[in-house]
Amino acid sequence: MRRRHGGACLKTEPLTASAALARDAADPLAGFADQFHHPYDDGGRKLVYLAGHSLGLQPKAAADIVGQELADWRRLGVRGHHEALRAWIGYHERLAGPLAHLVGAHEDEVVAMNSLTVNLHLMMVSFFKPGPGRSGVLIEKSAFPSDRYAVVSQLDYHGLHAGEHLIEAAPRPGERCLRTEDLLALIDREGPRLALVLLPGVQYLTGQCLELAPLIDAAHRAGAAVGLDLAHAVGNTPLSLHDWNADFAVWCGYKYLNAGPGAIGGCFVHARHGALGLPRFAGWWGQNKAARFDMGPDFVPIEGAEGWQISNPPILSSAPLLASLELFERAGMDRLREKSLALTGYLRRRIEALPHGSVEIITPAPAAAHGAQLSLRLARPAHEARRCHERLTAAGVIGDWREPDILRLAPVPLYNSFSDVHSAVDCLAAALHD
Repeated sequence: MRRRHGGACLKTEPLTASAALARDAADPLAGFADQFHHPYDDGGRKLVYLAGHSLGLQPKAAADIVGQELADWRRLGVRGHHEALRAWIGYHERLAGPLAHLVGAHEDEVVAMNSLTVNLHLMMVSFFKPGPGRSGVLIEKSAFPSDRYAVVSQLDYHGLHAGEHLIEAAPRPGERCLRTEDLLALIDREGPRLALVLLPGVQYLTGQCLELAPLIDAAHRAGAAVGLDLAHAVGNTPLSLHDWNADFAVWCGYKYLNAGPGAIGGCFVHARHGALGLPRFAGWWGQNKAARFDMGPDFVPIEGAEGWQISNPPILSSAPLLASLELFERAGMDRLREKSLALTGYLRRRIEALPHGSVEIITPAPAAAHGAQLSLRLARPAHEARRCHERLTAAGVIGDWREPDILRLAPVPLYNSFSDVHSAVDCLAAALHD
């Protein structure tokens, strides 16, 4: 029987607890789970945590790094900007290299700053430039609400009505996921009036991973700028932002990047825009570093993504991200992706073995079309489906719920195991049966 990386396997491999344990024993990445704090209930039972798509677990090293910054603040006061173990003055620069590796970018194309929606607004200031006849923004109809709120508010700011200028892409009737050919056709049809196309890397509700490269190319041929929301993609799926030629991308740091609740987010700006002097909302941390402390009246932005910074980064919010990115660097995204596909494939096979018709997997099956998350529709009335989720949680499995009937589970390769997946589906089967 073919095995690779303790993960990929033939569909004939048994779906037993002992087989899951054997795969865990053969997994060279298994030791990374010990680098995280796993949650326990009040009775001391370790929970099966499959909610990394919502909030990643805490790296054990995070406390030491945050503690060091607190100690340096206590010991040095303002001198910590230059004399701390990790001088605060260039703290965000420590994050750029590892983030660039994760998103497939040059180091000067990425910057850790703000939160996702703040960064989205800052990017739209520069890249959404409506003009006569070209003022439309294309988004997915089921976009994460914050994205939609941001886009509609930007339209309002420019005096444009969403009913006319917001173009929404929806799946075909009776389908859950978007088709690349439909998106391409929509971009071609609406192209003459498109100013901006904003797409997700991974769709938050269905877990679908979009085929971004041809969509970006099509939008550019139509004359539109392209932005990406990578909240559910960064640290989860392979990304090649520079080669794909995206104009900008934004992400958060608290999901697969494991940097903690409300952690610092990130931003990508393609190198071809870095020195063009695009309009932006300016702040002193984006100022040319050689002149930043001259306190002069004129803003001369840093070339590259750093030039979009507004303020100095929050050190205590950035520190946990350092701990997590070091683990990504050690594990390697290629190996993590391989294990992720194996974990999610095992989860899919176990769910498909449940009684026919009890659970519908709405996340696409092809490897290139999903990340770590599987979204499950529980085939029963909404109130009963919600009770199944509550029973699953009571049994010690932490996923999350989206009304009216969607359960999202994400085995994360840095800290989840095949045994976690096996136990979760056992508990789901029991919750469906009760």
